[in-house]
Parts: sequence; structure tokens; C-alpha cells
Amino acid sequence: MSGDLVARGDGMTTEVRSRPAPGWPRKAATAAAILIPALVTGFAVWRAASEGVAALSLGLFAGMYLLSGFGITVGFHRMLTHNSLEAWGGLKAALLVAGCMAVQGSPVAWAAGHLEHHTDADGEGDPHSPRRGLTHAHAGWLLTHSADPARFARHLLQDRVVMAVDRTWGLWALLGLAAPWAIGGFEGLLWGGFVRIFAVHHATWCVNSICHRFGARPFDTHDGSRNNAFVALIALGEGWHNNHHAFPASAIQGLRWFEVDLSGLLIRALARVGLVRRFKGPPPGVA
Repeated sequence: MSGDLVARGDGMTTEVRSRPAPGWPRKAATAAAILIPALVTGFAVWRAASEGVAALSLGLFAGMYLLSGFGITVGFHRMLTHNSLEAWGGLKAALLVAGCMAVQGSPVAWAAGHLEHHTDADGEGDPHSPRRGLTHAHAGWLLTHSADPARFARHLLQDRVVMAVDRTWGLWALLGLAAPWAIGGFEGLLWGGFVRIFAVHHATWCVNSICHRFGARPFDTHDGSRNNAFVALIALGEGWHNNHHAFPASAIQGLRWFEVDLSGLLIRALARVGLVRRFKGPPPGVA
């Protein structure tokens, strides 16, 4: 059966065919990953209203938010999916492990889903276009669609570091719960674990929903991508989404002085100390 040619993260193309929706076991696991952090967050907020929250627990929330958030933005997205930076081997593995702690699926599955999005952003082939509704774009698509890594991210399947983390991603996700529990006890688990997962989930998913519906469009891209300052703040720079769709290979997404891109600043800092060997910027004259 013939298929369509789709773009890979390295600019090459690969042939793809239709893929069935995920089965019920995977749907149940995905629903649990979405609902459990939300329910625990509700409990944590209710508990905090009467008992308050310890400074240590808030510190664990902030620290784990940044760790797992940068794991998604720098590790899963800019490094793995778009190949926009090359990190030293130990840092590469660490970024992928940190991304696993966000509980958004394995690194390769995450990259495959995002590459599928870029092949037909906001078109019929986009798995999470808000044209099907903001709820679908935000999280509903996770229950109805699963990109095939062998078709959309085949080039990653030969990477030994990537595959080593990918095969064990569930253990790293559990570590993201065990670490704050070991440091801060039950309340540490609540805020550094489940509340933090809930927050990083929705910050990431706002890029798919809000940033394809609300915001500025400085570049005339063939999709509905938009720059949204609020999402850029909570998603560590990912909210400059129209910039990203205009220059997807760029590791720096904040292109003007006022477009604060915390992930881009981290990449520049890592490059200065030699932990990032190279990174791609926007074309000359753009930023």
C-alpha cells in the first residue's frame, strides 16, 4: 500500500500510512495519566486551604516544574524532535530522563506525535488541531490518536541513548514522584509530584490549543499558530509558537527582545559552558 511523504525532524521525508486509534488499554492508561494528577491537585488545594503548604513543598513544586518542564521543551521538543541542538551525551540522556518525569509518554512517542503535527499543522492530518475544538486540541486527542514512531520518527529508533531512555521511561516517570516524596514526605509528593505533573501537562497542552487560537501572528505561516505571552511564560518559552512554526529548526523561539524564552536562555547558557556542542538559531536578520 502506498502512503504519503511526511517531513522528519532532520528535513528528510518518510512514507507513512494510516494508523489505527489506540486500543482500550492505552486509552485507559492515558486517561489515568490525565485524571489522577487533576484529582490529586484538587485534593491538594482543598488541603492547603485549611492547613497551608510548607515552603519545602512549594520549593519542590518549583524545582520539579523546571526540571521536567525543561525536559519537555529542551529535551523532547527542541533537541529530540527538531534536532535543533546537539548536547553532550550525558546531558542528552539527562534531558530525556527529565522529560519522562513530566509523564507525557515516552520520548520517541512524543517526538512522533509532534512531527506528525508539523506535517499538516491545522489541516486534516493534524492530530490536535483546535478546528476540532479546543478541548480536543488541549487533551482530548490523546485519547483518540497515537502516532507511529516507525513511520514518523524512524530516524530516532537507531539512537542508542534515546532508545535506552525510551524503553525505561516509566521508571523515570516514577522517579519523578519518588524523589519529592523522599525529600518532602506526603506533602512533597502532592506538590512536587502530582500537582507539578498537572501544571506541566496543561502548560504543554496550552501550546496545542491556545497557541493555535489566541495571540499574534508576526509570520504568515500556513497554519493557525500564534504567539501568546502567557503561554510562553508558563511553558518556558514554547508560547512563541508562531515563531516556532515559521522557523521550526531554530532552538531559539523568542526572536525579539521582549519575547522571553527561558528554554532558549538555558540552551545558550549550556552552550557557553560546553555542554551543548551546537545549536541552530533563526535565519540571519530575523532576530
